[in-house]
Amino acid sequence: MAKKKGEGFHSAAGLIRYFDDEDNKSPKIPPWVVVGLCIGSAVLVSVAAWLWPM
Repeated sequence: MAKKKGEGFHSAAGLIRYFDDEDNKSPKIPPWVVVGLCIGSAVLVSVAAWLWPM
């Protein structure tokens, strides 16, 4: 059975074009904001567990 060699490249090129276009419209969040939100939520949960023990 013969293999189609160029088929995978065309579909990958379409995905790359889609994600490049989507990337321009998406909001940009710096990595330090994500880390800060994670640390802040961990502190909030820890304080809540300390104030209201089960």
